[in-house]
Amino acid sequence: MDEEQRFLREAVSLARSNMENGGRPFGAVVVKDSVVIATGVNEMARTGDPTSHAELNALRAAAKALQSLRLEGCTVYASGQPCPMCLAAMRMAGINEISYAHSNTQAEPYGLSTSAIYAELAKPVTEQAMRFRHVPLEVQDAVPLYAEWQKRQQTS
Repeated sequence: MDEEQRFLREAVSLARSNMENGGRPFGAVVVKDSVVIATGVNEMARTGDPTSHAELNALRAAAKALQSLRLEGCTVYASGQPCPMCLAAMRMAGINEISYAHSNTQAEPYGLSTSAIYAELAKPVTEQAMRFRHVPLEVQDAVPLYAEWQKRQQTS
């Protein structure tokens, strides 16, 4: 069995164990240099947190284990096709390789697909169902928020 298959099987095993514990069927493994750095399962039901997806929990654990916000050189192996939120988080963390065992097409009959969200996000912002508004705030005599952040970074 090759490495990709091995890590995908581990992600699916995590998903099955999570189901046995009342969770949703999702597991994820973060690997760097052929070594498992972290794992995660979907904990939405247990935590009441809609962002507690397997991939995000694995990313959080990997960042902690590596003591870095950047996870370049890591690969995520997931039991299911990552949702747009997880995909965005992986991109922001520097992940550039993802493998998954079950597609959105396979998940669709069970109400577990995120294809509709992907389709919605592919539309221009002005055509999406969610309302987006940029409302600039004019604050007299205040340092702009991002300029203040940059200044703090330079002095720390």
